[in-house]
Amino acid sequence: MKGPKKNINRNKSKGFNFGTLVFLSGMALFAVEGMVMAQGNRLQVGKKLFDQNCAVCHGKYGQGSKTGPPMVHKFYRPGHHGDEAFFRAAKNGVKSHHWGFGDMPPQPQVTEEQVKDIVYFVRVLQKSFGIN
Repeated sequence: MKGPKKNINRNKSKGFNFGTLVFLSGMALFAVEGMVMAQGNRLQVGKKLFDQNCAVCHGKYGQGSKTGPPMVHKFYRPGHHGDEAFFRAAKNGVKSHHWGFGDMPPQPQVTEEQVKDIVYFVRVLQKSFGIN
């Protein structure tokens, strides 16, 4: 007597797989690069500041890394972490509360004006990933 067939390709359950996620993420990143070029100086400045001060931990496009959480996550949507949370984080640091990466230290090298541009970039990035 034969047993039930095994589902050899488990990644395709419910019509979605990791390859699709990678493709869609790549498309979103491509769209972000286009937006940075099209939307002008503020977005370009925000991306440059993010790259210089945030990307080492939060990833080039806010997708996270081994040392810091993703900014393109529902935890950081405006309704959960408002813009003021980013200003406080840069000024005071943040105790780890959603992730296991440890505490974020203060970022005294970043001015309040620069944080405004970084937050603008992060919010545009989030919108491109459907996080509003």
